[in-house]
Amino acid sequence: MKYRTLITSWVISYTSQNTQQAYLHDLKTFCNFLDHAHLDLLQVTRTHLDIFTRLQEQTAGSNASVARRLAAISAFYRFLLLDEVIEKSPAEYIRRPTIDPDFTATQALTQREAIRLLDAATEHSLRSQTLVDLLLSTGLRISEALGIRQTDLSPGRLLITRKGGKRAAVYLPEHTLANLRQLSGTSGEEVQTMQHQEVSALIFVTRTGRAWQRTNVDDLLRKLALRAGMSKTVSAHVLRHTHATLALEMGVALHHLQDSLGHKDPRTTRRYDHARSKLENSSARVVGSLFE
Repeated sequence: MKYRTLITSWVISYTSQNTQQAYLHDLKTFCNFLDHAHLDLLQVTRTHLDIFTRLQEQTAGSNASVARRLAAISAFYRFLLLDEVIEKSPAEYIRRPTIDPDFTATQALTQREAIRLLDAATEHSLRSQTLVDLLLSTGLRISEALGIRQTDLSPGRLLITRKGGKRAAVYLPEHTLANLRQLSGTSGEEVQTMQHQEVSALIFVTRTGRAWQRTNVDDLLRKLALRAGMSKTVSAHVLRHTHATLALEMGVALHHLQDSLGHKDPRTTRRYDHARSKLENSSARVVGSLFE
């Protein structure tokens, strides 16, 4: 790639590995568009970006995906501008699609489907069972789950690394803790003696001991969904969405769910509340009864 050094410098300016991967994927999509159009990355104009946007709106599937890709492209050109590689960013005034903050295209599993998926995971392997149980029971992001180490476990409490690198504690059900202990081959007593070590072992690893990758997880979940007889596309994010949807259906307060999921904006959490549009859930139904 002609501008590999520039792109690499931009990507590593972000500390989050997830951000790096997402932005790199989005920029590759843009570069493929430029290659087909025989355009140079440093000669792009706003008109080219407008054309790219219109094509993406036809193929990307959602406005959110298009907006995310444009955000990555805009960040890349801003990086080049600050480094004085270019004199003006072509993305400075780019029009981005409107996004409904209350909309999500992700389809959650029903309670029955979630149980069927967990049963299929249990039949497959201990590692599969442990991960599916963890994601459904806690709603963790896949990056948070795959980053768990042995010393992060304790009864009723799990330490995770949130977006941006912040450490946080989340509630850990006993059955989920038992699975994690069995998978890691450790007991609570052994883990206590590890607390003085700088870094303990990751829990979710491959047969060769390497860190389990997100892409491999989603491949596994799709296979498990087929085993469970489901036609829905299942991913790690779908399990997080399922946790949130079930939590709200079971009466967990929205602000408590927001804290559990690590959302900064409550509007993000509201996307999981599929019952909010039902008239019987209106505040008028409750408060109005006071004045009958």
